[in-house]
This record gives sequence, C-alpha cells and structure tokens, in this order.
Amino acid sequence: MTGEVTIDIPKAFQFLLEPHRYKSAYGGRGAGRSWSFARVLATLASYQKKRILCTREYQNSIKDSVHKTLSDQIELLNLTPYYNITKTEIISNVGSEFIFKGLQHPLEIKSIEGIDIVWLEEAQSVSEESWRFLIPTIRKENSEIWLSWNTGAKTDPTYQRFVINKPDDCISKLLTFKDNPFFPNTLRKEMEYCKQVDIDAYNHIWEGLPHSISNALVFKDKFIVEEFEAPQKVKFRMGADWGFSNDATTLIRNYIVGNDLFIDYEAYGVGVELEELPQLFDSIPGSRFTKIVADNSRPETISFMRKKGFPIVGCVKTATTKAGFVRDGLEFMRKFEKIHIHKRCHHTKDEFEHYSYKIDKKTEEVLPILAEGFDHCIDAIRYSLEDLIRGTGIDWIAVVGG
Repeated sequence: MTGEVTIDIPKAFQFLLEPHRYKSAYGGRGAGRSWSFARVLATLASYQKKRILCTREYQNSIKDSVHKTLSDQIELLNLTPYYNITKTEIISNVGSEFIFKGLQHPLEIKSIEGIDIVWLEEAQSVSEESWRFLIPTIRKENSEIWLSWNTGAKTDPTYQRFVINKPDDCISKLLTFKDNPFFPNTLRKEMEYCKQVDIDAYNHIWEGLPHSISNALVFKDKFIVEEFEAPQKVKFRMGADWGFSNDATTLIRNYIVGNDLFIDYEAYGVGVELEELPQLFDSIPGSRFTKIVADNSRPETISFMRKKGFPIVGCVKTATTKAGFVRDGLEFMRKFEKIHIHKRCHHTKDEFEHYSYKIDKKTEEVLPILAEGFDHCIDAIRYSLEDLIRGTGIDWIAVVGG
C-alpha cells in the first residue's frame, strides 16, 4: 500500500492520528470508541510496520480480546488482501503484528520487545497495580498507550490517572453518543427510555459522568462480567419479567456451579406486543424446553406463552408484602460467592452496576429502601431461583458448594 492514506472516522476521534504518549477516549455508551480505535489501528498497521499489544485487565481467551473487532474493521475497510488473519493472530504484509494478552499475565507482556502501541480496551477495569507495571514496560522510543473505556467511578485508578491527574503528553477526551454520527436507532431508543425513567443513570451510562453510588449498590463486589461457556449437563434456569410501554420484558437464562451463579443469556425488549413475545423468547437457546418461572401478575400472558409451546409457570410469592418478596430474593442472591455475567448480557450488566439502595440527600447515608429502576433482569433472575429461595436455599448452596 503506497501513497497518502485517509482514515474515515468521526471528527471527535481525529486526535488518534496525532503523536501523544497517552490517548484516552472515555465516556458513555454508543460513542463508537472501539470501532474507531480498531479502524485507525487496522489502517496504520496496513502500511506502517507496528507491533501493537491489545490488552485488558482480564483476558482468558482470544474471545475476550478485540481480535474480532479488528478483523471486522479490516474487512469493512477492504484491507483483507493486506493481512493474514488466523484465529489467534493478525499480521500485515508489511510486518505489523497484533498481540493479544491479558494484564493478568505480566511476565508474558514484559517479555514482548519493541511494542509501538498498546490498546487497552475497557480500561476502566485496569487496577492500580496493573498501571504501575504496564507504563514502564512500554518503553520503546515514541511508543504510545491508547485507552478506550466507559466511565466508572471517580475513585477508579484509570479515572484518577487520566482525568483527574493527567500525565504529561496526554490527551483524554470525554466522548458520548453525540460524537458518533453512526449512532444506531436501536440504541437511541434505549437512551431515550433511560433518560425518561432515571436521569441519574442516563447521565452515567449515556453522558459518561462518573457514578457516585458505589456504597449503595446492592451487588457491590459480588459480580464479574466476562466470557464463559456453559459446561455440559448443567441445569439451566430461566426467569421472565413482564413489561410493555415503558418497562422492559426480560427473559434470563442462568445456571449454578458450586457457590457461583452464571448468567449467560438475556432477552430484553421495551414495548413488546403480546404476539411478539415468542420471537423474543426464542432468541435464547433452550427456551422451549427449559422451565420458565415468570412474574405471576400477568396470568393471561403466561397462558398465551404456554399455548405457544413454552414451559412457563407463574412464580409463587410467599412473602406477605412485595418488599418482603424482593428482599428475600436479593438476600438469597447475595449468598452466592460470585455472580458471573456474560459479556453479551449488556442490560443485565447495567442493572448490576446500578441497582442500589436509596441515599439520604442530606446525610448521604445509605437507606434500607431500594431505589426505583434497574430491576427487570434482576427480577427475572429472582423468579428463576424461586424454588431455592422459598425452599432450603441456604442449605442447598452449602451442600452443592461442598
């Protein structure tokens, strides 16, 4: 490839083409950060020899990496003839190499010589320990560290390093969906719904403002978002919560291994008509032969879905009050050692990140009252576990856990 190269990216990302030690793009959902980073790197590496390390805090397999994002951009840019792409490697004809390693393997990264660019995806999760190791490791002359990340809390090490206390030769930009000319209409509907029902969540998720409710989170330090595969012969559970005009209808699949809960599939839709429900439920593998426990407030919907071939029943609300029923379910869920959420379950992840207790605005004390919203996926999970919650849930976990 010869001659001047033009890279078609949103104007807000043009800074990626400038020479800086640190290039950071953070903020809300839908800004197109991963898309733009991959597009620039794929183009640069097609005509300039670069050694590019693609990493994140935890990367257990190539599926956890940006390999697919880069491969997709190479194809979209018609650069396939300039690359050799395998399941684990991406190498260009001019000798550029994309390397995929997780920061949990520091010795492997330290052994890689001559890194020109590091791309840290989901950099909000990078620990202070990892930063202290990585930065002096990337020491080649004119080497660069690129960060793409969603804003977390102000106290996160990445936010402190690259927003509050920016190092020399660092450009760090807050970018949102407003900076993305290709922002999809599907996400726009989600954004508008979130803005309507919960302005604080909207400001964090979509405007990229740091959240400050960490101490009030119901599942603080209880969950992890990652890639995983369900083992064979596992018992799947499914739960459903009904919505319509503003609230979401959800179907969640999960299973238990030892003392851990794994959530591996979600179906989520706002404004779903009755006749559209079968299609929504069919998006989850096994939904027609796995028992589904649903919110019992819509018996006519349960009856309709049963006639359509889904093995669905209404939950049994044994507590005397709705608050008690929810409390019992949440207490049971918190007894899991860890809750694993698959990366494809975006809405479930959002709920676990924001489901919280109310905070007294004067004293800033956490109150024993649940805040409104961010509960549709979590409600469905509670329903799926109801036989354990109202049975011998605690003893059951103890026995299974060993």
